[in-house]
Formats: sequence, structure tokens, C-alpha cells
Amino acid sequence: MDQMQVDPRGRPTKFSRSAALSALGALGIVYGDIGTSPLYALKVAVQAAGEAPNVAAVGIASLIIWSLIVVVSLKYAILILRADNHGEGGVVAMLALLNAREAPSKSWRHGLLVLGLIGAALLYGDGAITPAISVLSAVEGLKADAPALTPAVLPITIAILILLFVVQSKGTGFIGRLFGPIMLVWFAALALLGTIQIVHTPQVLEALTPWPALNFVAHAPLAVSFAVLGAVFLAVTGGEAMYADMGHFGRFPIRAAWFVIALPALVLNYLGQAALIVREPSGFANPFFGLAPAWAHFPLIAFATAATVIASQAIISGVFSLTQQSVQLGFLPRLNILHTSADQEGQVYLPLANWLLMAATLTAVLLFRSSDALAGAYGIAVSGLMAISTLLAGLIALRWGYPAGLILLVNGSFLIVDLIFFAANATKLIEGGWFPLALAGLLAFLMLTWRSGVALVEAARADQRENEADFIKRLTVHSFARTPGIAAFLSTARSGIPLALSHHLRHNQALQERVLLVSVETTETPFVADDERVKVTKLGDCMERVILRFGFMEDLDVPHGLRCADLKMNPAQLDELSYYIGHETVIADPHIPGMAPWRETLFVSMQRNTAPTGASFCIPSKQVVEVGTEIRI
Repeated sequence: MDQMQVDPRGRPTKFSRSAALSALGALGIVYGDIGTSPLYALKVAVQAAGEAPNVAAVGIASLIIWSLIVVVSLKYAILILRADNHGEGGVVAMLALLNAREAPSKSWRHGLLVLGLIGAALLYGDGAITPAISVLSAVEGLKADAPALTPAVLPITIAILILLFVVQSKGTGFIGRLFGPIMLVWFAALALLGTIQIVHTPQVLEALTPWPALNFVAHAPLAVSFAVLGAVFLAVTGGEAMYADMGHFGRFPIRAAWFVIALPALVLNYLGQAALIVREPSGFANPFFGLAPAWAHFPLIAFATAATVIASQAIISGVFSLTQQSVQLGFLPRLNILHTSADQEGQVYLPLANWLLMAATLTAVLLFRSSDALAGAYGIAVSGLMAISTLLAGLIALRWGYPAGLILLVNGSFLIVDLIFFAANATKLIEGGWFPLALAGLLAFLMLTWRSGVALVEAARADQRENEADFIKRLTVHSFARTPGIAAFLSTARSGIPLALSHHLRHNQALQERVLLVSVETTETPFVADDERVKVTKLGDCMERVILRFGFMEDLDVPHGLRCADLKMNPAQLDELSYYIGHETVIADPHIPGMAPWRETLFVSMQRNTAPTGASFCIPSKQVVEVGTEIRI
């Protein structure tokens, strides 16, 4: 492959065979969600318009098409994709790029942190609703041709969703290779079905101009306009995946897949649905399946179900990646993270996140029971996330030195559009918008509680740590036994003596001949090169401090980090190295200033259910020695 056509991590930057393959992969992973929106978006929007669906159809189609152009094409594909963090995207990557620690004041740092955590939490709310509405809307196609099967729609949906979550532990490698081709056929089917209807009613091509959209909004009552805009937003949900998945494919393939395949197919399909409703107003009940001849309905239902499963898989994988990044950056407690592919480091499976997401998704299906009802819950989380992304992108542009006036004009205009959509979706708060917001609020609260609790624990550790100079002096004054071998003591701090070392020496009155104080630092960049990974400082004849740096997209692989260091150890010594880790018992003490007692109790519960430290740092269990310590907060 021509090296001039790829970026430093091998992702295509202009047209090539590799770029074409990456664009094909992006169709399945990135555009699975937005590609299945035609199943329900225009239907819900026309129903929200009320009477005379054939009159409103062209205006609504125009609203959808121009929303795709403004929100997805201009804002995400052209603008937001520029705000990459060394090739990676997503809210957490954007928050790391801003580097809240360098904000001008403590209030700014806290504000950026809270804003970023809310954005991340909103994606979890989206992750619970997307599989539910996507699969349910596809299975509901059975109602038109087989009304007797209507009672089975809910059980079939639940069975598909349960199977989808159960197979997550097997990994998405094999299924992922099928995503692109299947979605390519899906987008081709969208375009073909829409084109057939446009040929019969070519006047709907007027919707390609913004005038029908402006005319509809100008003449409809305010309440109707807001209801329709809230439904129109369903057509752009999934656009945020362009930025979140940029690291997997690269900027150019994602843009190529959108402008060459996805956008034209979606526009043709929405025009086709509008044409059908103009000719047959009764078709607004389910215009998507009305596009196909009767003999093709059942195959189309099966095909749509497969496409919605792919869309659901994409959002589930995105939740796994976001959770991993949040854990690495200290926003969530350590979780059990399993890698499902030996070739692709980004393919991970988190059992706890999987089952909690499944519980939330099934709850949504059982609570709302139809895609029309779920539409009331869908959109508010994504519109909030889009508004936060626009705001953070503006702050990044400001930090990069772009003129403030230009940022205010461009990002301000997009933010106004985002806030209009958010306000329109806010009208659905009682109908179901409360559900994803409640999930997001709970997640954001847990993230803030965890981060605050970790800060309290670290402050308590700092009060108990011994100074390095005093410790080394004590080693020389007292005749502690020195045993053969090398010991690595893990520490969260880059100064002071780890509590595990102090306790080990006090109880055993002995210490290995060579001691490494190992600290792990997560950077604001997604990846760290091996030649920049390690910093070694000699503290004494027998003691060294080793600081290992990992990107927020990497595994915290301590043994690998030590192999990168020039410690003059052979592989056999590394394999026999003893890693000492503090097994901390955190106690919430109401007499010590900190969080509210009930929040401290919640933090303690979270802390006691975290994954083992050794496993989190990729340390073989046979090399781990845990030293008990007690921390009061």
C-alpha cells in the first residue's frame, strides 16, 4: 500500500484500495444506526404533524434531508471530524484533548469535567434505547402482512435482543467482517425502493430544496412544529458515531462512505416514502414497508431485522469502548475487561457493562412496548450529546488558535440548531424522554462519586506515606534482612513510599535486594509509543522509581511497560518478578470531612466490587502479592 495514502497509524487519508475497504467497514459500524432510521423517522414525524399527511409529507421530507445536510454532513463530517485526538474521537477523547487540568481555574476544570461526564453518560442512555427502537421497529413490519402475529412482536423482539447480548462474549470479529457488505446491500435497497416511488411521483423532488421545510415550519402551529422537529431528529441520530468511531477507520473513509453511499441512499428513501404518502395518504401508517411490493414484505422484514441487529451491535461496541476509556481515565472503577480478538486491540467485552445495558434495553422494550412510544424516549439524549460536542469542539478550536469570531459564527450556528432540536425533544420528556435522561443522570452521578472518592482515598494515602529520603535512611540504619530477588511495589503516586511497601517491611522485617516503585499514568493521548513509555529515576543503591505511561485507549500492561524500560533485567527475571499491591479496605468515617456519608458509603460499595488490581494491570496472578491496608475517608 502506498505509504503516502495512510496516516501514522495506517489509516487511509485519501482514495486507495485500503480506503475503499475502510469505507465499506464504516458502512456497517458507523452508519448502522442512522442507516436504519428510515424504518421509523418519517413515519413518526408525519404522525406528529396530525391531519393531512399527504400535504405535510414533502415538507417533512425536506426537513429530514436538510437536517442530514446541516447536522451530519456540515457539522460532523466537515467540522467535528477535524477535532481528533491523535486520530481518536468521541466525548472522552475530546475531554482528554481539552486537558481539563490545564484549564484557567478550578471552576473551569470542574465545569469541563462535569460537562464531559454528562456527554459520556448521555451516550449510555442512547445505547439503551437504540437497540430497543431499532429491532422493535423492524419486527413491527409483521403487523401489516400478518396481523395475527401482532401479539408475538414483543416476544420476538425480546428474544432477538437477549440473543444479541448473550453472544457479545464471543466477540464481534467474525460478525464484523459481514457488517460492511450487508449494510452496502441495505443502502442499495434503500435507494432502489425510494427511486421506484420517486419515478411515480417526481414532484417530491421539491423536498431537495429547503423551501418546503421552511414553509412547513412557518405555517404549522408552534406545538406541531416542535413535535415534528423532535421526530425529524430521529433521522440524524447515529450521526455522532462518525466522530466516536473515527479512530477505527480514519477521517477520509468515514467521509467517503457518508457522501458517496449513505447520504444519497437515505435521501432517496425519504423522498420515496414522501412520494408514497402523497399518492396514498393511508400509507403513512408504515411508509417504509409500503415502499416494497407485497411479495417482498417478509424478506424485507428479515433484512431490516438483520440491519437493526448490526446497528445495535455498533452502539453496544461503542458503549464497551467508552467504558474502557472511562476506566482508564479514572471516571469509573476498574472493571473486568476481556479482549475478544488477538488481532484488533479495540475489540473488548465488559461483562458487567453488557448485562447492565441488556437490562436497560429490555426494560425500555417492556416499558414502552412499541417503536412509536419509544420514539418519545429517543432523541433527547443524543440531542444533548450533540450540543455538548459542538460546545467542546468550539473550545478545542479556541485552544488551537482559531479566531474567536469565526468560532462563534460557525460553532454558534450549529449550537443553535442543536439547542432547537434539544428543545423539540424536551417536549417529549413526559412521554418517555425521562428514561434515557434518568439513565444518563445515574451514570454521571456514579462517575462523579467515583472520581471524588478516589481523590479522598489518595489524600488519605498521602497522609500515611513515608518520605523517600527518610525511608532509605531507615533502611541503612536498621539491619533489615535483604532477600534475593526483585520486588515491584505498585503506587498511585509518583512520590513517597507506597503503603504496601511500608506495611510489608514492618510485618516481615525483610526486603528484596532490589525494589521498584511502579506508578501508572494515563495520558490525554490515545496511544503512547514504547520509546516514550517509561521514565526511571534512581532513588538509592537498591531502589528505583519507574513511571509507566499509557494512552487512554491502551491496556495498562505493567509487565510490558517494564520490558520497555532499561532496567538491566533479563526476561526470566521479569517473569519471576513479585508485584506487591495494596489490598485496601476503605471505611467511610463520618467524622472525617469529605463527601456526604451516604455518597461515601456508595463509593465504598463501588470500590469493594472493582476488578482485582493485578488483572487490571495485566499482571499474572501467580506473581501478585497483596498487602492489606486500611484507609478511612
